Amino acid sequence: MITRKRLATGVCVLFAALAAGIAVPTGAVADETTALAPKVNLVLDVSGSMRARDIDGQSRMAAAKQAFNEVLDATPEEVLLGIRTLGANYPGDDQKTGCKDTAQLYPVGPLDRTEAKTAVATLTPTGWTPIGPALLKAADDLDGGSGSKRIVLISDGEDTCAPLDPCEVAREIAARGIGLTIDTLGLVPNVKMRQQLSCIAEATGGTYSSVEHTDELTDRVNQLVDRAADPVVTPVATEGAEACAKAPVLKSGLYTDRAEFGQQRWYRVDVEPGKELRTSVSVAADRAVSPSYGVLLRAVTVHGREIVRGEASGNGRTDVISTGLRYPKAESDEENAPAEGVCIQVTHSFSGAAGVQTTPGLPLELTLDVVDGPGDSDDVASFGLGRGWWLLGALILAGFVAGLLWGWLSRWRVAVWRTN
Repeated sequence: MITRKRLATGVCVLFAALAAGIAVPTGAVADETTALAPKVNLVLDVSGSMRARDIDGQSRMAAAKQAFNEVLDATPEEVLLGIRTLGANYPGDDQKTGCKDTAQLYPVGPLDRTEAKTAVATLTPTGWTPIGPALLKAADDLDGGSGSKRIVLISDGEDTCAPLDPCEVAREIAARGIGLTIDTLGLVPNVKMRQQLSCIAEATGGTYSSVEHTDELTDRVNQLVDRAADPVVTPVATEGAEACAKAPVLKSGLYTDRAEFGQQRWYRVDVEPGKELRTSVSVAADRAVSPSYGVLLRAVTVHGREIVRGEASGNGRTDVISTGLRYPKAESDEENAPAEGVCIQVTHSFSGAAGVQTTPGLPLELTLDVVDGPGDSDDVASFGLGRGWWLLGALILAGFVAGLLWGWLSRWRVAVWRTN
């Protein structure tokens, strides 16, 4: 009897251990999947101006609701989606209160389409347009996880809650380094709204689109939600040196760093014979800067001789400036020829406006790619002409034939003239 009880107890313990062994990894896998899942927060303007009936014969609010319903039906299963409103609850005239009017209509997470549609159906155009505060709250909604993060802002007017400038808010969000992108959609836009929404999008590497029809709104939001589900390459944090000799050696990939005003950043990459180095850099102004600026990208030998350079300049109309270069390393007659160390120098000429903090430095993204070099027969230029050699030969032949015909016609005309 005692033996049977011990046997039964052992079997129960064994089943409990197996159940625990199965359950824990499943939960861990679920948590990891959620952490890597892409997140999208749809931020909808529900201010009083959304009552205007100028989109396909219906109000802007009705067009937005119709588009949202279609977007919710088409949202990929792997996307964690949320909805935040601005100007949806306070109908009064007190600006201080109206500029706090932003609420999370549907939390960011696995999508229950019926629940989300029901929440959207209750919206009525009401109050102010606090775009800046809504963006700050929307960014907090997306906090956590390592998947892609995207805010899609849909508005029909410029912010009414100055001095909290939405463009400065977007720059602040970009400076957090959380990889969050803000895309903006303007309903029946005017010049001021277009400028503001464009600035918000450019500050985080997003896009701006103007929308005047319901189907355009639906298609554009669907595109942005689908884009969030695409695989994202996360930049690797690195720290450039102040001189070539101390530069970190990098391999092909995408890197992020910060460069202070007036500072040079050096990196190094090894290029083997027969390979080609392709590199580009983008520097973002995440704070107020002077209107004229530029960025310089140089490839230099370890002895300081410049190989090739790329440069670009701007005048304050954009928040990001980029340039790139290519360096093909010729084949070597020696077997096992060593790779050449190439130093990459990044310099920008941004200058901070009065009272702007200089630290941390401006964020930069550096792309390095070492690929097979150009082939002898296909890509190498012939006498500097490349594939244009064939065009030149055809032109020479055509000119020769045209010359013969012209000469024959001229002689024939002269002969006829003499005869007459």
